[in-house]
Amino acid sequence: MDDPNVLERMRADWNERAGEDANYYVAFGRREQEEAEFFATGADVVRGLEMDLPRLAGRDAALEIGCGPGRLMRPLGRHFREIHGVDVSDGMIELARERLRGTPNAFPHHTSGADLRRFPDGKFDFVYSYAVFQHIPSGDVVFQYLREARRVLKDGGILRCQINGLPPTAKHYDTWAGVRIAPDEITRFALEQDFQLLALEMPHTQYMWVTCRKRPTGWVRSLAGRRVEPTAVVRSVSNAHTGEAVAPASGPLAALSLCVKGLPDECDLNHMSVALDGRAGRPEYIGVPAYDGVQQVNVWLPEVIRTGIVPVEMVWLGQPICPPAWVRIIPPGPAVARFETVTDGVNLLLHQRTESGLLKVTMMEVPREELFRATVDGKPVREKDCFCTDPILRRFEFNFRMPEGTGPGAHVLRLAMGKREFPPMGIEVA
Repeated sequence: MDDPNVLERMRADWNERAGEDANYYVAFGRREQEEAEFFATGADVVRGLEMDLPRLAGRDAALEIGCGPGRLMRPLGRHFREIHGVDVSDGMIELARERLRGTPNAFPHHTSGADLRRFPDGKFDFVYSYAVFQHIPSGDVVFQYLREARRVLKDGGILRCQINGLPPTAKHYDTWAGVRIAPDEITRFALEQDFQLLALEMPHTQYMWVTCRKRPTGWVRSLAGRRVEPTAVVRSVSNAHTGEAVAPASGPLAALSLCVKGLPDECDLNHMSVALDGRAGRPEYIGVPAYDGVQQVNVWLPEVIRTGIVPVEMVWLGQPICPPAWVRIIPPGPAVARFETVTDGVNLLLHQRTESGLLKVTMMEVPREELFRATVDGKPVREKDCFCTDPILRRFEFNFRMPEGTGPGAHVLRLAMGKREFPPMGIEVA
């Protein structure tokens, strides 16, 4: 391990956060959330995790890595005979035991922060983790957890986890802004561990999702030289975001969704390629088979591709698996910067209102972050910083403090990106 004290720092820091305001640090949205509100904030996460449950062969047991006070264990527990959670913070585990008293099949456990030694090999059908590995400052610890996840999964079991895939920085990682792991590191890890890589979504972002199925040891080696029969068929090709039968050649909508029938059961992202007009795209998701055997395969377009009607070809293990399909590629529209949200810089559930004296502005399709400007009642904001949350969509967060002398009450916020000025909006300072 690159830092022998990292586990103790993780435990101490998260115990402090558990004592200060556990709900805020787990569901980063608002200070002093009521319990009902806190559990409600996990609804979207739970729905996303439930989409992978049809991949499971059984529902005996599930495990959450970094369970905190049990926000996700309670709703997901209804799908399994038993659900376990581990956390490096004994303070978080105490809260989880208290809040899960009414969930008799839920079992939270304190752990060292890097291993799952209390569990035997092959116990779990499903292992998941949300917004946890982003706070671990050591890559060694993250990959140790992933290896342990494979060990405790049954053959055919599913791992679904979220990892910070942003480009690495030279800064020192801590127990809040944790280590960054490149998508290529995940694909190599899957190959080394005989994981069938089914999803690598939102790569190069802070919220990269990974889905893997555990295959028997030696599975990757067994694929070498296998003959593939081209028995699959692409039923339809559409835009992955809009559902239309066209895609722009570049930009945030330059992605396709293929509906494929007869995809081989062992097909995975590491051994699959999708070419458009002979140029390699980037597959990122293989969906759960529907009742009729059709699966969704999402792929990002190549960086350079011509417009017009182009062929779409799918290859697995270096061999075609279906006849070519066709899709229309159109010229991309102009990039148009636009803002999504304006919230308090700390309590993100406060829209167009600040209690902390800080504002957070989220914008998409930002051409250059240095072009951003903001004023409050005509006074320019000066203490500002920016953070890229998605380099593909060019999504940025701009954080700044209210200008000196800004008192409580209603104020006017004006935003600009270069020469473009957005309509003024009202904000309130508490």
